[in-house]
Amino acid sequence: MKYEVLLGNQAIALGLVEQGCRVVTSYPGTPSSEILAGVVKFQQRLGRDVYTEWSINEKVAFETALACSWSGLRSAVAMKQVGLNVASDPLFSAAYTGVRAGLVVIPADDPGPFSSQTEQDSRLTALTAKVPVFDPSSPLEARAMIRHAFELSERFRMPVMVRPTTRLCHACQAMSLDGDGLAEHSGDGVQFLKDPSRWAATPRLRYRLHVELSDKLRQVETAFAESSLNAVLDGDVLGKVGVIASGVAFHTAREALRELGVAVPALKIGTPYPLPQQLVRNFVAAHHTVVVLEEPDACIELQLPDRSQVHGRLDGTVPAAGELAPEVISEVLAHVLTAAGYEINRSAENPELQAFVSGLSLPVRAPRLCPGCPHRSAFFALKREFGAKTIFPSDIGCYTLGVNMGAVDTCVDMGASVSMASGFYLANRLGGNTQPIVATIGDSTFLHSGIAPLLNAVHTGARFVLVILDNQTTAMTGFQPTPASGTLADGSPAARQVGIAGIVRGCGVAFVEPADPYDHSHFRGVLRRAYQHSQAPEGGVAVVIAERPCTLHDAQLLRQNPLPVAIAETCDGCRYCLEAFGCPALVLRTDGSRVDIEPNLCVACGQCISVCPKGSIVAQTADS
Repeated sequence: MKYEVLLGNQAIALGLVEQGCRVVTSYPGTPSSEILAGVVKFQQRLGRDVYTEWSINEKVAFETALACSWSGLRSAVAMKQVGLNVASDPLFSAAYTGVRAGLVVIPADDPGPFSSQTEQDSRLTALTAKVPVFDPSSPLEARAMIRHAFELSERFRMPVMVRPTTRLCHACQAMSLDGDGLAEHSGDGVQFLKDPSRWAATPRLRYRLHVELSDKLRQVETAFAESSLNAVLDGDVLGKVGVIASGVAFHTAREALRELGVAVPALKIGTPYPLPQQLVRNFVAAHHTVVVLEEPDACIELQLPDRSQVHGRLDGTVPAAGELAPEVISEVLAHVLTAAGYEINRSAENPELQAFVSGLSLPVRAPRLCPGCPHRSAFFALKREFGAKTIFPSDIGCYTLGVNMGAVDTCVDMGASVSMASGFYLANRLGGNTQPIVATIGDSTFLHSGIAPLLNAVHTGARFVLVILDNQTTAMTGFQPTPASGTLADGSPAARQVGIAGIVRGCGVAFVEPADPYDHSHFRGVLRRAYQHSQAPEGGVAVVIAERPCTLHDAQLLRQNPLPVAIAETCDGCRYCLEAFGCPALVLRTDGSRVDIEPNLCVACGQCISVCPKGSIVAQTADS
């Protein structure tokens, strides 16, 4: 039997391929991005026919997968938790209409959060939408739950959610890849069977579908009550305290209990919605105190009708925000167990180690753009051209790190930079202000959700500069292609590349000009003319497309024209280059006397030459 160590996301991908999933769509977003890439890998490796697609956004991804399900093909759609917001319209509707072949929805939650705007809980979205949820606790269980999810989806003809979290998505676990679990599934024949009363249901018919959905959920709850995914461990241990846990928090809680030297019964919940109520009620009734450990919010706890014996997030026993890291769960359990009269083992805590770690004088470094990143050059030009009083709305992507350069003032959600710029213009106009407004948005983000607000801005007569930071890939999440790329998800050629400049002109923008941010003087000139157009009587929104490939993704231009730099002896360590430009390859000496170039980080882009106001960063010569 062949074993391989897989990421949780890869395990999910393997489960999809094994279970005969024929269509997988996605929009990249940490922590979910490796799922679709894993499907591409395993469908080739196992010889399965799976269509994969990096869709333009999560709504499109969901609706594409839904149509394939209605046509008889097992389908799945993956995204991060905030992406589920974008796909919420079809999610809620699909719960009513139901599906034909299995449809599995995989939103990856981000307790912490580590790479997201929110810690929102996709299980609560599913609860509101009335969509059943599986909550895996390990990569191996996530792989197995894909089978359960497809079977449940087809048994009850409804979409089903499998909800991993960051720690599971990026955890590693060894598992068998012997191929014995391969399942064939062709549905009832690949053909859309017309049924307007369901697929195009009017409001009155939607009422009937809602009643039907509620009945399905009662049946699903009964099925979940009998599922092996929900089980009591150490049920033979008598005690006053019991633990209910789901997801990664279950294993963390078990480990914490071992370290605390206490054995108490633990109810593992693998299907948090609809919650198998009788199973949970029986467990709660058997204990004086029950603590619920789940993340990132209270889903199981919220469904308990009687919480008089229950402690968790809702009563403050468990922190209301943040990841349930081992130290957090250990502290919660120690508090609950001590209050219940248990003697706990505190030896797991190492005061010497804690003192050593707290005494380390490690430098605090803000996250920064990569060496040679074209976004850094664009932001530096924006700051120099427009000044600190300018309003800089921005968006979701690598370039959000422009906040550390003072060139990002707002970050709300995908595409919001354009809408916010329109709103700031309106506020300025109504308030009699004349602050310049310069918005930034990435190429993938613009295609995802920047087009509609740009149309709105043009139509309403807004006046601002929009800089589309086009690095020709979705760099933040792993270099996935966009509709402007020449390839599809599996590397095959795209039917047609979509030009961003053409889209912008199609939105009615009169000033559209591409420019290379590496050409600092020319780029600033284009920015200047764009602003002048935005303020002219006949002007409006002006768009500058900052075109330069991501240095990590495509370094061909740098390799063709390297420009190594050196620090001249005139450098006096004023720190301007460090604070205004922030390249990791520029390093201040420990005594603060001057700046040096870190050769292991420098990519010889030469962009820092124009940064130093004293001319102390120079092109490297044979003598330097």
